[in-house]
Amino acid sequence: MLGAVTASLPGGGEDRPGQLSMAEAVGRAIEQRRHLVVGAGTGTGKSLAYLVPAVLSGRSVVVATATRALQDQLATKDLPLVAAGLEHRRTVRFAVLKGRSNYLCRQRAAEVGGAQQAGLAGMALFDDEGAGGGLAGAAPGLGAPGGSETLDLGRLGGQLRSLIAWAETSPTGDRAELDFEPNPRAWSALSVSARECPGAFRCPSGTICFAEKARERAAAADVVVVNTHLYATHVASDGAVLPEHDVVVLDEAHAVEDVMTEALGVEITAGRVRAVAQSARGLVGSDGARFADGVAEVADRLDAVLAPLSGQRVLGHDGPHGLGAASQELAAVLELGGGRLDALSGALRRAEAASGGAGAGVGGDGPDDEGARRNRTLLTVGHLGEELSRVLALGAEQVAWVEASGPAGRTTALRAAPVDVGPLLAQRLWPNVTAVLTSATVPPQLETRLGLPPKGTDHLDVGSPFPFRTCALLYCPKHLPDPRRPEARQAVHDELGSLITAAGGRTLALFTSWRAMHEAADALRPTLPFEVLAQGDQPKGRLLDAFSTDHAACLFATMSFWQGVDVPGPTLSLVTLDRLPFSRPDDPLLQARRDRAGAAAFRMVDLPRAATLLAQGAGRLIRSSTDRGVVAVLDSRLATAGYRHDLLGALPPMRRTVDHDEVVAFLQDIAAGASDATGASGQ
Repeated sequence: MLGAVTASLPGGGEDRPGQLSMAEAVGRAIEQRRHLVVGAGTGTGKSLAYLVPAVLSGRSVVVATATRALQDQLATKDLPLVAAGLEHRRTVRFAVLKGRSNYLCRQRAAEVGGAQQAGLAGMALFDDEGAGGGLAGAAPGLGAPGGSETLDLGRLGGQLRSLIAWAETSPTGDRAELDFEPNPRAWSALSVSARECPGAFRCPSGTICFAEKARERAAAADVVVVNTHLYATHVASDGAVLPEHDVVVLDEAHAVEDVMTEALGVEITAGRVRAVAQSARGLVGSDGARFADGVAEVADRLDAVLAPLSGQRVLGHDGPHGLGAASQELAAVLELGGGRLDALSGALRRAEAASGGAGAGVGGDGPDDEGARRNRTLLTVGHLGEELSRVLALGAEQVAWVEASGPAGRTTALRAAPVDVGPLLAQRLWPNVTAVLTSATVPPQLETRLGLPPKGTDHLDVGSPFPFRTCALLYCPKHLPDPRRPEARQAVHDELGSLITAAGGRTLALFTSWRAMHEAADALRPTLPFEVLAQGDQPKGRLLDAFSTDHAACLFATMSFWQGVDVPGPTLSLVTLDRLPFSRPDDPLLQARRDRAGAAAFRMVDLPRAATLLAQGAGRLIRSSTDRGVVAVLDSRLATAGYRHDLLGALPPMRRTVDHDEVVAFLQDIAAGASDATGASGQ
């Protein structure tokens, strides 16, 4: 049946033995209820290789993928192709399901629309980092103190009105279907997170909810496409987010460990605490205002105590007293916050009782809206209180740390996560579904780190159909100084400039830090006769469009471009990596994993992560069967270090060299052929 589907591809498709082998293995795994890990190199056609047997199995299937590009490909190309190819065999129903905040909330729209009709001149907007963020709605007390920013409605009112009008005609309420990019504050005013939503039965607009309609479509589908973050949230909630399913396909499996770690953890910010206080104002009455003020005070204290702890591990399974005065102070603030959240919850419930328990009915400007807002606020208060308790009860299997972000690192967050997600997944996930995990770059020891049962898991590597040994060259300039030495920076710039010149531009230069990228761009822009595009100059999509259309341009970028970038053809013939992508030694989560691994930390923690990232970066080069090019790793350790074989083993089977002249000649030959092809196509 796979042949019937691939035959409908443009040109009749290609004969791909690896694709067939993978499809057969997926079919066996589903039939025998065994887990399967598949390495499927670029060009395999892995999405069809798992979709066809999954659909034919008759089982309910969820496909989770880490990138939006692959989600779109599955929903708009691959699944319709499978449905058409199998239409005589069976009807294929599929759906895309996203997190709640991706859908406009009908109840929020009713509340905001009612506020506008009431002639309110402005609305209080929470910090972007607040839980659920967005407008305080039409709740009384707009503009009250508590860290919110008051904006004149004239700045956002037009977008709010446009979004509300769009919701009246949209069949889905899905943000992705808008023909403009809304201001984040405008969208957050009209959406809710899973933490806030009380559910269809407790919401006045539950019967017309876009998110609930999407869940109903997903429940009726044979195949549901989600992102990996949503699937991880499903696991963290003990199966409360997605419809029941028999099979999960985790595409781009190299990202699963990090995504699961994040979802199974906790993140607490002062802005989130402040947002809860702001949301409660006007819902607790004048007698209860002091409880909201008390929570807002905790937010201020949390800001103050987290700032000096940035980048540090805090708390711990032995209790805070063994970790210094700062952690003791943090624990005290968290305990205070838990108590004040309990008090605020009580005030909200008393206000609810005093109002007669309003909260059901038809959305509009009235007591039903106030009840809906109170329900959402009670939920956010409860979730935050539970997470404060989880952090305070940190066990030996978890680590907590303070992380800085934003301009100059001024925004701090308290984060906690499991050191090892394997035991949690072994308990919560693998016994309940049959799993297919696949990626072009399967990380070393993936099964162990994810807790897959050794006796119930099969493995397959189908490689790639592309002729890497003849079309690609891996170059490591052995003569460059160690990247940790001060003279390495100038040497890398000189080498990079020489390679770009030989390639005639056509370069994706990847860097392990923003600083390294900016230094290289500043050094080479004045000397190169090609346009040098740099990450940050434009949005990612526009940068890639500009790079793809200018066949002589260069694109300098950081880690977010190491994966998910697909630029086939003559636009790209050189991918450079400034150094081996080892993780920072001071990363708190990885520090905890290193502590657990002991003497084997480098080989068990750092080397597998670096190998996966290196393979992801190198994978940007050959994207079609006719591509040719060079991957240049400008770090001499790849040619000299004792661990180099672990890194090389993760890369496609390219021909290798340390000879600069050989690489220059190869690039010049590719550039000449690309120029001839471009000239011929322009005649």
